[in-house]
Amino acid sequence: MNSEQSRFYTGLLDQQMAQNISTAGNGIGFAKLIEQQLGRHLQTSEGQAAITAPANAAGNALPLTASDSRHLQYKTVLGNQPTSAAYAASFAPITKIGSSSDASASSQDFVNRVWPHAVEASRSTGIPPQFLVGHSALESGWGRSEIRKADGSSSYNLFGIKAGKSWTGATVDASTTEYVDGQPQQVVERFRAYGSYEEAFRDYASLLRNNSRYSGVIGSQDGTEFARRLQQAGYATDPMYADKLSRIINGPTLRQALIG
Repeated sequence: MNSEQSRFYTGLLDQQMAQNISTAGNGIGFAKLIEQQLGRHLQTSEGQAAITAPANAAGNALPLTASDSRHLQYKTVLGNQPTSAAYAASFAPITKIGSSSDASASSQDFVNRVWPHAVEASRSTGIPPQFLVGHSALESGWGRSEIRKADGSSSYNLFGIKAGKSWTGATVDASTTEYVDGQPQQVVERFRAYGSYEEAFRDYASLLRNNSRYSGVIGSQDGTEFARRLQQAGYATDPMYADKLSRIINGPTLRQALIG
């Protein structure tokens, strides 16, 4: 159980518990002690002490007041996974402080749309769902650059999977960047097209499971290692692919979107 995802969720829980303790008006009395200690130095415009606490569960420090009542709830999705692969799979929404940027709102909307399908794909690959969401975010630009058909409708291909000779389903031609000898080149490739995000995640999981080149990717429990193994298996020609994917998986945008 000592893995990246367990440490990630345990860290969030520890920070939320610390926040709840510090804002409590009774119990062990931390709120009063903090107020007495910080009140000597922090004064509002009316001369009253202002108590704030950092909350960086999502990777960004957000100022919280003592009256903030945010709470975090966990629900575990285990399915038929062995105990060693158990992890906290999703969060209930929590109230944000202040307004979110358009980019943050867009990222959260994307995660909300694909999360259930990522959980299903996780069950069959042993790869944590947040890693799969991160991969789809990289390939689709958080859903803003999805591969589209000629009529403008979505192909639902969030992973940039090409239509090889063995593919008998629908296809769509789209321009993409390939690296030849380390240099980017714009080319037109034929990609797979699906009827839904669910179908896309299912095919992606099948690709990882059934293609021997990705055998080292199956069951990856470390985000950076998952990204590195994908690149080593030849998933993409971009020499910086692993680094880009790792930054998304371990970055604040995904974490913020996951906790609401």
